[in-house]
Amino acid sequence: MSIAMTEIKKIATRESYGNALKELAEEFPDLVVLDADLAAATKTGVFRKAYPERHIDCGIAECNMMGIAAGLATVGKIPFASSFAMFAAGRAFEQVRNSIGYPHLNVKIGATHAGITVGEDGATHQCNEDLALMRTIPGMVVMCPSDDVEAKAAVRAALEYDGPVYLRFGRAAVPVIHNSPEYRFEIGKGAVEREGSDLTIIATGICVDSALGAAEQLEREGIRAEVINICTIKPLDEEVILNSAKKTGKVVTVEEHSVIGGLGSAVCDCLCVSYPVPVRKLGMQDVFGESGSAAALMEKYGLDAQGVYRAVKEFFG
Repeated sequence: MSIAMTEIKKIATRESYGNALKELAEEFPDLVVLDADLAAATKTGVFRKAYPERHIDCGIAECNMMGIAAGLATVGKIPFASSFAMFAAGRAFEQVRNSIGYPHLNVKIGATHAGITVGEDGATHQCNEDLALMRTIPGMVVMCPSDDVEAKAAVRAALEYDGPVYLRFGRAAVPVIHNSPEYRFEIGKGAVEREGSDLTIIATGICVDSALGAAEQLEREGIRAEVINICTIKPLDEEVILNSAKKTGKVVTVEEHSVIGGLGSAVCDCLCVSYPVPVRKLGMQDVFGESGSAAALMEKYGLDAQGVYRAVKEFFG
């Protein structure tokens, strides 16, 4: 579907995360929230204010937080362990793997401030490797919502799912693109956001908006790009990807993440086995990020609408 990109409400998906936890708390009495001294930044402070007895600040000890979350899961609680992606997926990887993934415990990891849109915090905090890391853990569900509506739906879906889930949220405000009352969310299902026949753009997270903006520009030049939103990186919706690739014959992937191990790699894994077609992966090209505003960094690394448009047009031509 064609979605106007102007005058649309914007909200950061980390805000959506905090709001969703608060909204779902009464419905899910076993929901508890853990944080690593970052409740104001991860927005779980909203939950803490409403349900202080169900919030645990673990201090700047992310590895220990994952162990506490694992323990809570063994006694029937549904813990959401919250921190920046760099710490949740990076610093605490061993604990996530061995204490949560290996025993397949019902722990949800709310990872905020992912990707280069962390901005001025710089390369040390811009986690562009988390999707790759989490994909490698057997049984881990990995989700990267594109807007407020999808983020809230993903939190609910994670609550209803029995098993470990990694949820990736961003710092920067993004347009609300799923404003239809018919919108439905399901773990493992991608969505065709815009129909096309000339090539396929597959995007996740903040880059779904970029892909839709690029598709609008391409349409004006007679190139009909199909845009697919993949919120669930794992398990991947191979059916929607294969159907589109068979129709268009060319695929471009777009992600605010390294092109190694993330969405692009997952899509290539699918296509090379079942329906090989030319693929171009847009994302961080084996480089670290740097300090700068979110908008400037998205532009520099070609992940804004204009950058995606240029890359897709070159690839198509």
